[in-house]
Amino acid sequence: MAFRGWPAEAIEFYEGLEADNSRTYWQAHKQDYEKLVRGPMNELLSELAPEFGEGKIFRPNRDIRFSRDKSPYKTAIGATLARGGYIQFSADGLASGSGLYMPARDQLARFRAAVADDKSGKKLVDIVATARRSGMEISAHDSLKTAPKGYPKDHPRIELLRYKGIIAWKQWPIGAWLGTKKAKDRVVTFLRAAGPLNKWLDTNVGPSTLPD
Repeated sequence: MAFRGWPAEAIEFYEGLEADNSRTYWQAHKQDYEKLVRGPMNELLSELAPEFGEGKIFRPNRDIRFSRDKSPYKTAIGATLARGGYIQFSADGLASGSGLYMPARDQLARFRAAVADDKSGKKLVDIVATARRSGMEISAHDSLKTAPKGYPKDHPRIELLRYKGIIAWKQWPIGAWLGTKKAKDRVVTFLRAAGPLNKWLDTNVGPSTLPD
C-alpha cells in the first residue's frame, strides 16, 4: 500500500500509552499499534528505500535492565535507514535525524582530527551553518565540557571538537499534514538537506574498524 501518513488514531494510541505504559494497555491495543503506527512506518520505509536504503524498525520494548524507569514500552516508533537517517513518530509529532550518533573510539578520533584540520574542519563549519539556516538542529548525543585531550581550549572550532559525534535533527509538531503524503515529503526534504553532512562523515570518518 502507498504511504498516506499517520491517522489521528495513531497519535491517540501513543497518548494512551504515555498515560498507561503497561502490558495490559499494550495487549489491549496491540492491533492498533500494528495497523495504525507500524503499518504506515513500513509503507514509508518501502517508499524511501530506493533513495535512502532499506529501513529497520526498532522493537517497541524498552531495555529496562539498567534503567530506573521500568516502563516496558517506548512511547515512540523509530526506524533507521541503511544509507543514513532516522525517523521517529510519537504523540509529539514526526522527527528525522541523520549523522554520527554514538561513534566508536576510532570514529571519534577521526572525527576530531578532521574537525581540527583547517581544510576539512572549515568545510564542516560551512555545512553546519547551512544546515542551521535551513532550520535543522545540529548537536551531539554527548559533549565534553572542555577541549578533548590533545586539543587546545581556544581552538577556533572548539564547539565541534567537544562533540562526541554530530547529529542533524528536525522535528515537526502535530498537524493535519501528518495524516497525508506530506509527511513523507518533509522527511525526504530533510534527508536530502542532510546529505552534505553525511558525505563529509563518509569522507573523513567512515565506519569503525574495531572488532565488535
